[in-house]
Amino acid sequence: MADCIFCEIIQGTAPASVVYEDAACKAFMDVHPIHQGHLLIVPRIHYDELSKCPVSMAGRLFEVAARLGPVVTDVVGGTGFNIWTANGKDAGQEVFHLHLHVLPRFADDSFGLRFPQDYPQEASREELEKVAGWIKTLLWDQKRSRPSSPS
Repeated sequence: MADCIFCEIIQGTAPASVVYEDAACKAFMDVHPIHQGHLLIVPRIHYDELSKCPVSMAGRLFEVAARLGPVVTDVVGGTGFNIWTANGKDAGQEVFHLHLHVLPRFADDSFGLRFPQDYPQEASREELEKVAGWIKTLLWDQKRSRPSSPS
């Protein structure tokens, strides 16, 4: 895709410090790391975000992340790691090519999710069941309108 830095990295026309690649994906160091060892995993095929990616590809990306997370954590002396993706501008996505972040973590590091001030507030069972019903209905509708195997 034109003007996509990750597509350029995949094609070899932009520099990257690659740590892993296979037929489906490529993993490389983030040029704006939150911590030393922060890396990104991208599919070779351009998908804007996770919701537009076949389930089989999403599974492959997470499989690679599960293998790389402990390795990079050991290399940089971390005590844990996060794997995440942002889907859409309002979720914080800045590069619109699906990518997983693998971020080694350290005791007392300053990075983390920030919960609202009024968190936690337990939801009522009625509210939980209502939203669960909406989700199940939409999943059922999508299942009937989609092909059985992702491509």
